[in-house]
Amino acid sequence: MLLRLPTLLRTLHPPSPSSATQMARYIPRATLISITPLPIRQTTASFPALIHSISPPEMHRFNTSKTSLFGRRFHSLCGHERIRAARPPLLRGPIFFSQREYRKVRRRAAKSKEKDIELDVSICIEEGLPDDPEVLSIAELLRLNVPMAMKLAFDGLKGSVYKTRDNSINDVGGFESIELSVLLCNDEFIRKLNKEWRNEDHATDVLSLSQHVPNLKLPILMLGDIVISVETAARQAEERGHTLIDEIRVLMIHGLLHLLGFDHEISEEAEVEMEKEEELLLKSLGWKGKGLIQSAHDAETQTNSHEEKPDDRKREGSLRFYKPKFKCIFCDMDGTLLNSKSQISLTTAKALKEVSSRGVRVVIATGKSRSAVMKIFKEVELAGEDGIVSEFSPGVFLQGLLVYGRQGREIFRKNLDTSVCREACLYSCENKVPLIAFSKDRCFSLFEHPLLDSVHTLYNEPKVEIMPSVEHLLAEADIQKVLFMETPEVVATTLRPYWSQATGDRATVVQAVEGHLEIVPAGTSKGSGVNMLLDHLGITRNQIMAIGDGENDVEMLELASLGVALSNGSEKTKAVANAIGASNDEDGAADAIYRYAF
Repeated sequence: MLLRLPTLLRTLHPPSPSSATQMARYIPRATLISITPLPIRQTTASFPALIHSISPPEMHRFNTSKTSLFGRRFHSLCGHERIRAARPPLLRGPIFFSQREYRKVRRRAAKSKEKDIELDVSICIEEGLPDDPEVLSIAELLRLNVPMAMKLAFDGLKGSVYKTRDNSINDVGGFESIELSVLLCNDEFIRKLNKEWRNEDHATDVLSLSQHVPNLKLPILMLGDIVISVETAARQAEERGHTLIDEIRVLMIHGLLHLLGFDHEISEEAEVEMEKEEELLLKSLGWKGKGLIQSAHDAETQTNSHEEKPDDRKREGSLRFYKPKFKCIFCDMDGTLLNSKSQISLTTAKALKEVSSRGVRVVIATGKSRSAVMKIFKEVELAGEDGIVSEFSPGVFLQGLLVYGRQGREIFRKNLDTSVCREACLYSCENKVPLIAFSKDRCFSLFEHPLLDSVHTLYNEPKVEIMPSVEHLLAEADIQKVLFMETPEVVATTLRPYWSQATGDRATVVQAVEGHLEIVPAGTSKGSGVNMLLDHLGITRNQIMAIGDGENDVEMLELASLGVALSNGSEKTKAVANAIGASNDEDGAADAIYRYAF
């Protein structure tokens, strides 16, 4: 049984009086609305209440969470489907054209009054799609393009013979008005629609939603809706060498022909017929690009793309089509943003740049010094005023012992108890265990050792300054933390047990990297530094996502609304995380951003 929904928002623009004209008359009247994602299977709606909330030309939030807008039959071409349904508008305005038969040769006759037919076109933007300037510009262009395409397509129906087309819509001259809406959305929205009604769990480029009921005598022809994923259209436009508006026009033509009864799926003859009509319309309108059917043939490698395993991960470059879920993303460095070579991969750098460009602040929370972090980000061109880190950006460094707030100003510093620092230095000298004392952006030690070089060459910390004695070291600067370097076995069996007991309540022992044991002031942690910075910035924990791997990230992940531990992380960290991501050598941080942040 075919569902029939009431005409949406039709009372906003009562039909204008008919007038004698031989050309299409465009009347630019539009109401701007934004719609929310929909529970697709619901079958009741209260449209009058929605109508009263509109007052053009302002932007409104149009909540259709209690509306049924999807349902009916489907047709597809790889990723191009047809459904039956309805959709409320973003841009709406009646457009009139005179019904003529352009394909017949006539003698010049006296002017006569011809019937005007109202084209009631709605251009919608799904709420999940952000206010991207290019998308908004395209929506405005479609407000003119869609009626042009409709008029040309209607002119081709009467007097033409199609062997395969469903001719339930033939002469549109018997109607007073024709309604059609075009919805622009992202892959996530169109994938849900495709899954719900076709059991096809993948995104597609265009869906046609027919609402026409044959043999029902009404003065209005409700063609239905065309749903276009701008995200998929953008990828296809790049692959096919034309602009996004060119690709969306191609998809719109394909969807419109489906609504007019063309169906390339039923036979090879039907495919040829629809392909020719696509090409004819595009050429007649002067629009670039091949028809969708021809493009699909030219790109055989894409025809089975819907058979790939479903994945919630957004694609690289697609975040512009989604709204961010968080204000800030706190990221650890070693073992998280950095791979096993202590480098930020190109993929991770692109993800950080893309998420930052979408207005989400990436904040570094690490055991490293700020100078080391800036050096690393400089290598991938993400340091400086327009980068992720700079002297003016907030951040949490040295395990939360140095916290920088607005304009990069220091808002917190905690030094290690002098007695603990002295004991650690003496232990280092007596047992010949390399030790590094951190003081803001300087590093100190008491003797040369091969492992000390790796602090600078591998971990990008400042070059270690050798002090002649323990007292000279303590007098040189305030020390925030000390770090022992040994084999993972020695750290686990000797150093950690000893210093966990020796420090008592004067300090805390933490481990972020295998082979490293850090001693920090009691009562401090990376998590406490993050919490302090949130208070300073006026951001709540519900507005942040955190990504980490080490046991020193546990509090930070617990604090965040969403904590992601990478698979290479410690078991303690993974136990408290909301999600487990890929490893740092698999671009786990980038994967987490594309999967969870939008």
